[in-house]
Amino acid sequence: MSYLRVGTDNSADIDIYYEDHGQGRPVVLIHGYPLNGQSGERQHRVLLEAGYRVITYDRRGFGRSSQATVGYDYDTFAADLAALLEHLELTDAVLVGFSMGSGEVTRYLGAHRSARVAKAALLGVIPPFRLETDDNPEGGDGKVVADIKSAILTGRYTYFEDFLISFYRTDTGLTDFRGDLAKIDLPVLVVHGTEDRILPIEATANRLPALINDLRLVRVNGGPQNIAWTHADQVNHALLTFLGK
Repeated sequence: MSYLRVGTDNSADIDIYYEDHGQGRPVVLIHGYPLNGQSGERQHRVLLEAGYRVITYDRRGFGRSSQATVGYDYDTFAADLAALLEHLELTDAVLVGFSMGSGEVTRYLGAHRSARVAKAALLGVIPPFRLETDDNPEGGDGKVVADIKSAILTGRYTYFEDFLISFYRTDTGLTDFRGDLAKIDLPVLVVHGTEDRILPIEATANRLPALINDLRLVRVNGGPQNIAWTHADQVNHALLTFLGK
């Protein structure tokens, strides 16, 4: 079991749990909410068989990583990712972010740029910006996120039951990624389900071709939020094709 120390929470260390398997070009799988690094197992196996080195990790507060009370923002998540890439001395890497992880990849590329990264794949994407504002009329009502937070505090397990029904058929974060998208200077693959009820395609993936220069968008017909699991064959085909180019 491998851990990387990324900070402290008062007197306690904040450690990120990660796994590193295989040889070849490194592919880093970054999980969504409320999952952990094991959630990408249907991509993990296929990538290893195709000859890639596959790195997974549990975001702080998730899985086997430290349950810190600080650092739950995309700047910190991106900094944790940067620390992991540096620790493993990765170069020419491919970042694959699912759902919440797509925001993490976007913020990493906006803040830390692409010195260690050659390509990025975003699955079930959050960007560009989910909150409706005067300059972002395609976004959603901020009250939705407030209601989600309230539901989690009131009855976490009841909320997760309702969430997972939509997830397999949240991050509806209020972070604005538009500034990060403009800085992305590498090839990007976006794969998104047309029936995503958590992050509707019209407000997310369909907007990205106008915001990222070198982007390939793959729409999974009938796909829900967690297409990496429910439509793994289609996602894996798109990902392997993208990696091979």
